[in-house]
Amino acid sequence: MFCYQCQETAKNSGCTLKGVCGKTEDTANLQDLLMFSLKGLAACALQAGERADVTGTGRFVAQAMFATITNANFDSGRIIALIRETLKRREEIKASAGLRITSPEAAVWFADSDDELRAKAPMVGILAAENEDIRSLRELLTYGMKGVSAYAEHASRLGYEDPDIYSFLLKGLDATTRELSADEITSLVMECGGIAVKTMALLDRANTQTYGSPEITKVNIGVRGNPGILVSGHDLKDFEQLLKQTEGTSVDVYTHCEMLPANYYPAFKKYSHFVGNYGNAWWKQNEEFEQFGGPILMTTNCIIPVKDSYKDRIFTTGMAGYPGVRHIPEPAHGGPKDFSEIISLARTCRPPVEIETGEIVGGFAHDQVMKLADKVVDAVKSGAVKRFVVMAGCDGRLKARSYFTEIAQGLPEDTVILTAGCAKYRYNKLPLGDIGGIPRVLDAGQCNDSYSLAVIAMKLKEVFGLQDINDLPISYDIAWYEQKAVAVLLALLALGVKHIRLGPTLPGFLSPNVARVLVEKFDIKPTGDVQGDLAAIREGR
Repeated sequence: MFCYQCQETAKNSGCTLKGVCGKTEDTANLQDLLMFSLKGLAACALQAGERADVTGTGRFVAQAMFATITNANFDSGRIIALIRETLKRREEIKASAGLRITSPEAAVWFADSDDELRAKAPMVGILAAENEDIRSLRELLTYGMKGVSAYAEHASRLGYEDPDIYSFLLKGLDATTRELSADEITSLVMECGGIAVKTMALLDRANTQTYGSPEITKVNIGVRGNPGILVSGHDLKDFEQLLKQTEGTSVDVYTHCEMLPANYYPAFKKYSHFVGNYGNAWWKQNEEFEQFGGPILMTTNCIIPVKDSYKDRIFTTGMAGYPGVRHIPEPAHGGPKDFSEIISLARTCRPPVEIETGEIVGGFAHDQVMKLADKVVDAVKSGAVKRFVVMAGCDGRLKARSYFTEIAQGLPEDTVILTAGCAKYRYNKLPLGDIGGIPRVLDAGQCNDSYSLAVIAMKLKEVFGLQDINDLPISYDIAWYEQKAVAVLLALLALGVKHIRLGPTLPGFLSPNVARVLVEKFDIKPTGDVQGDLAAIREGR
């Protein structure tokens, strides 16, 4: 195996024996084969043109790519099923369009056994591209598309789709099979950034039109005395269906990690058994899932290797999966998923063990912040707020991530932190206070709600009459971990944002030459020592 798609990849160069995430060599290789097969499907769909169902194919491609994101699906059997479905769809397109495609990427394999598939998998991995810079650019494009796929899948589940997004996924996958120049792939990478903006805007519209615009909310982080179900991941539709099915059952529902922002949506506040948030970022789930005591539902990625102590209480759904863990499928006939098994189990479990008490405040998505725009502008003009620092992105296990806590603690009291994603757990419970009633940590929501931070920045640029978004008193100190963060980074670059600090390390998949181009063109830089970066932020560097 060879995998370097996440920030924790071994020695920041690549996992070769087993993923730091816990992914086995078998699963890693099969995910490579799935990506390879998807490229062939994309090539067929593009050649078939109007004779292919681009929306249906694109939707499937997005779902399948989502399954390969870090910490999404560790179940080799599920990956094999996706490979076989990919090959089936590809043959159907070839037959219906009368295509004869002979390129290696488009060739279809019908293996008689799973073992034959496994034997082919090591042949098509990342290192098949020999040129380091081309390989780096291809993977940068691929990981951006994986992030876009995740956001497109969430929007699709709420009935919101854009054929242009699916068309780009097919175009981008096909491009990674061609002998393109570095400049041509770079152009596609930037196009991916624009598509990422479009996709996050689509998902924002899907979420807010379905559940209302997030509101400033005090979120309870304690527990009650009833049995409970803990919901993690990102899928709001799964969360809504579970709330409806647990109503009147005397079972409480709690959010965990990236599901925290569900507390901000008006549509969910009517459920009296929705208690609040339990725990912290995804990497603490072994400890916190064990303590919770009731069932856990993983709706998307961010699952980690499951301990035996709670393996009989955890369920996956959507594109998430783990060997030996029960999976709640999408009904073949449509309609809501059936969560009765989880609910029945919850009623036999003890109430959650309390690990903390109190409240945290969030709900500062763009609509809510715009309602405070006059207050924010006055604070900037008066000098009460001198700088905003965008500290969005992902959290992770590395001790080096204490950097982000120390930055938050060390920022001057006239500085406001704009955040989205699970990176916030490094500082959202610190007593940082407020500035004239404006909290010093404004939490916009999940990682995909980084779109809100971009909207806020663009609106402030307009309010202050600036020509360039980089003239705003905003610094960017971004924590990354997986491929959705790559999509967010490309979106920021597409919007013209420069001078981004990225950490705790620059991506291992960036070759020295590609990294140098990003530094020269966008002034992307690695996070440094805390005091040095604090000084630079204060000076607007």
